[in-house]
Amino acid sequence: MKKLILTTTLALAIALGATAQTATNTTQDLDARYATNMLKPGTKAPDFTLKTHDGKDIKLNSYAGKYVVLDFWASWCPDCRKDIPAMKALYDEFRDQNVAFIGISFDTDKDAWVRTFWDKYQMNWTQVSELKKWKKETFIDRLYHIDWIPAMYLIDPSGKIILGTVEIEKLKAKLEEMGNRINPPEPFTMTMPEYPGGQQAMMEYLARTLTFTTNQKKCRLK
Repeated sequence: MKKLILTTTLALAIALGATAQTATNTTQDLDARYATNMLKPGTKAPDFTLKTHDGKDIKLNSYAGKYVVLDFWASWCPDCRKDIPAMKALYDEFRDQNVAFIGISFDTDKDAWVRTFWDKYQMNWTQVSELKKWKKETFIDRLYHIDWIPAMYLIDPSGKIILGTVEIEKLKAKLEEMGNRINPPEPFTMTMPEYPGGQQAMMEYLARTLTFTTNQKKCRLK
């Protein structure tokens, strides 16, 4: 009986370990499986012009000088909807740190698209779409080699791609890794103290009170 219990326990442990390993490998291999055709880091991000739901033109090149996250998705895509809370969290964290977010949808139904990003999920960053069939009529997927959604790009202020991935956790890690490069600290500036009578009075006071050597007199304050 003890031998049977031991054998069963061992088999269960092996099965659980194999399941966990498979799940880990699946997570680790998502880019290897679905992002192999995406544009590589260092590539110049192709410019594009796409429209918002109310007809406003959005041009990538107008974001020069900012980091840009391109988020490719669709309202009919379950994995995309699953990632929306995480993308909202990234937007809330980085929107004030010189990072712009652009959602690029492959929806064809305008009403469904707007209901999803605005009414249901409040995706408050810029949203654009061709409102055409993905891979059949759209051009943005060919421009950015999008074979799978959700897919994301991170672009630097000079317009070069930093990261292309289908895993939002990798995007999050990259943004956090970059830290001060995204939002550099304010430069330190030194302010001279005020002196009664203004700067001229201060200079005259220093000239009267400071003692200079012969060599230093050549550059003494005037």
